[in-house]
Amino acid sequence: MDPILRTAGTADWITIILISSVVFLVLAKSLFYSRFLNFIILPFNNKYIFMYNKKEKLMNWFHIFFTIFQVINFSLFVFIARQILKGDTNDAYPFMYPIILASILGFILVKIILQLGNGFIFGSGKTISELIFKKLSYLNYSGIILFLANVILAYVAQGSEVVVYIAILLALLINVIGWVTVLRNHQKFITSYFFYFILYLCALEISPFVIIGSYLKQ
Repeated sequence: MDPILRTAGTADWITIILISSVVFLVLAKSLFYSRFLNFIILPFNNKYIFMYNKKEKLMNWFHIFFTIFQVINFSLFVFIARQILKGDTNDAYPFMYPIILASILGFILVKIILQLGNGFIFGSGKTISELIFKKLSYLNYSGIILFLANVILAYVAQGSEVVVYIAILLALLINVIGWVTVLRNHQKFITSYFFYFILYLCALEISPFVIIGSYLKQ
């Protein structure tokens, strides 16, 4: 596939988006340096999970900053990847990006609300909060991979399908590691609600990837 030509205008708004995301990364690192050091080795050592799983959980600024960073870069990666895989330059300007961003952010928020709601209904709010924290931590870490991929695709290897597929593979691998951790640490809880867990897995974990995959192929 021929490389996609990026205009100066396209590079400008992508640069703004990337710099904006870096602001949240810098804030997380500057304000929570020791926590950042533990987080950065998350796929190789789950010390971060053990240290911070029991305190603050979801509502802490480090987690919020990294979630924003991840959502911004996840959305941008989907935007750029679709251009590359479809060879489509018609949406080279950011008209679709806010829609993708709002869709991903909205889904994550709705997903968290539904999970917390289920935890309240079944009287397992504490365990559900721990599950959300662990899965979202690994998803946030994959945002670093997608950020690097966005930089490479925007400025170094424009139009590279190889970079797109490698980034997808690494992001999926990181999240699989997260899921293995969740399953290993919460076997008893998952077994107790196995039927509901399967429904949740299909509706809120697998289906989003199917939808995104379908969008990239359109």
